[in-house]
Amino acid sequence: MSTIKIKLKKSPIGRIEKQKRTIKALGLRKVGQVVEKQDTPQIRGMINKVDFMVEIVD
Repeated sequence: MSTIKIKLKKSPIGRIEKQKRTIKALGLRKVGQVVEKQDTPQIRGMINKVDFMVEIVD
């Protein structure tokens, strides 16, 4: 299965709790941090929920 790299580009400070938990569940803590996850429908759904705060990098 392929992997996907996710980068946090905006801080979750001031966001609603659900969005903060989604960012935490993705394993992101600091702005600019990049994590590598399996490319599954569940991860894609989490990315779609906070797409304005994260970006997919190559």
